[in-house]
Amino acid sequence: MRFDDHRVIITAAGRDFGRTLAIQLADLGAEVFLSARSLAAAERVRDDIRGRGHHQVHAFACDLTDPASIRDFASSVARHTDRVDILVNNGSRYLEGPDLLSASDADVVDTIASGATGTVLTVKNFLPLLLNSDKPDVVTMVSACGAAGHQRSDAHDAFYAAKSAQAGFTEILSKRLRSQGVRVISLYPPDFDNADPLSKEWETIPRGANDALTAQSLVDCILFAVAQPRDCFIKAFHFEQA
Repeated sequence: MRFDDHRVIITAAGRDFGRTLAIQLADLGAEVFLSARSLAAAERVRDDIRGRGHHQVHAFACDLTDPASIRDFASSVARHTDRVDILVNNGSRYLEGPDLLSASDADVVDTIASGATGTVLTVKNFLPLLLNSDKPDVVTMVSACGAAGHQRSDAHDAFYAAKSAQAGFTEILSKRLRSQGVRVISLYPPDFDNADPLSKEWETIPRGANDALTAQSLVDCILFAVAQPRDCFIKAFHFEQA
C-alpha cells in the first residue's frame, strides 16, 4: 500500500526506530513531520529522507518532558497542515538497571515524564488535527515492559512505570475515541534488532523463527494495521519473547 495521502507525526524520530519508521513511511509517499529533543537530530533524518528524493518532510524540536515544547510542536505542525492522519508516539526515554536505587531522582522524573506525561500531552495537543482527518490513527510504541506481569527486562522500575502508564492510557483512549473514528493501536515489543534502513544489513538481516524480532517486522505491523478498512480496529500487537 502507498501512503501518498497520509500526513504522519513521529516523535523521537532522530534515531533508532523513529528514524527507521520515518524513512519507511516517506519511501511509501507519506508526508512526514519529525520531532526529536534536538532540532539538529530531527534535521539529520529530514536530510536523509530528502536525499532519497522525498521532499514532503519537516523537522521540529520537541522535548516530551516539557509541556510548552509539546504545545509548540503541535502549533508548528498546524501552520503546515489542517489535519494529521497518523500520530506515532515513539518517544520515551529508556532507563536501564533493575536496582531501584541505581537511578537518580532526576533520571526517574525524566523517564516517566517523557514516556507517560509526554504521550498523554502529545495526543491531547494533536487530537484536534487528528479529528480533522477521515482516517485518524494513534500508534504507540509501548513495550513488553508495559504488559501486565512482564519481568524479563533489565529496564529500570521507572521505565516499567512509564510503559505501564502508556498501556493504561492507550487502553482507555481506544474505547473513548472509537465513536469519533479514531483507532488507537499499541505495540508491545520485547528488545528487537533495529538495522539501519539505509544500510545493506536492512535487506539481509535474518528474520527466521529462531531470530530476534526486527524493526522490519514492527514496521510491517504498523503498516498492516493502518492500512485496514476503518471497521477494523486492531487494538494491540503482542509479541512472543524468544
